[in-house]
Amino acid sequence: MRDTILDMSEHEEKNLLKQADQVLIGAGAGMGVDSGLPDFRGNQGFWRHYPALKGLSFAEMANPAWFEAHPERAWGFYGHRLNLYRETRPHAGFSLLLQWLQAAGKSWFVFTSNVDGQFQQAGYDQGQILEAHGSIHHLQCMEDCGQPIWPAKHTSVEVDENRCLARPPLPACPACGGLARPNILMFNDFDWDARRTEAQERRYAQWLEAGKSPRVGIELGAGTAIPTVRDELESRCDWLIRINPREGETPARGIVLNCGALEGLRRLLA
Repeated sequence: MRDTILDMSEHEEKNLLKQADQVLIGAGAGMGVDSGLPDFRGNQGFWRHYPALKGLSFAEMANPAWFEAHPERAWGFYGHRLNLYRETRPHAGFSLLLQWLQAAGKSWFVFTSNVDGQFQQAGYDQGQILEAHGSIHHLQCMEDCGQPIWPAKHTSVEVDENRCLARPPLPACPACGGLARPNILMFNDFDWDARRTEAQERRYAQWLEAGKSPRVGIELGAGTAIPTVRDELESRCDWLIRINPREGETPARGIVLNCGALEGLRRLLA
């Protein structure tokens, strides 16, 4: 595995970004690690953060069936994550990247598989973000009563962290009073309300159509286990800068920084 960007001259590296008409930012779970967020890499990593769930994998827990079978456990898991993401301050790489995009006058869009809302918290325009798997900061009704997706801004979830169980009252639909769930695409999820993400997809499609070559992608902490972000950036970008400390395979028409997101952004944009 090579740190390809070091094989390029400083002139070539800077021109790659300077010549870009559009910059597509792709972010996976590794983007939040430098903020102190878990990436749930492997069962041991998952159990380290949720010892009460030992014996279950992340994929087994991130399943809408829990909201039917054991809603206190489901909201114990997602309520803890909601509280964690609310309290976590985005690392300096977010603002460094946004400041560079604005100073350079680049047309940009964020494509992320993360549900944590860190880009919005860091000041990115929510109209230029596509959350491919939804957002924990929005809720939907389990009963599909017709209530549109609503913000979780005023929703509070008290969690017994030792047992990973939410204490009543659990989040409820403002229209029918039924149980609410996060507006997140989970595993084996056939009831996810995709309308909010579909609206983001339409804005993203318009942005893609309005651009011209070259389009440069900056991929941050996107893994291969669920390759949503990798596949999107590889298919959309003329050139791709991949920043990843563990899965830094060199893409076609691309370069690699084998490091974390914060260090990579500092090296790339300093």
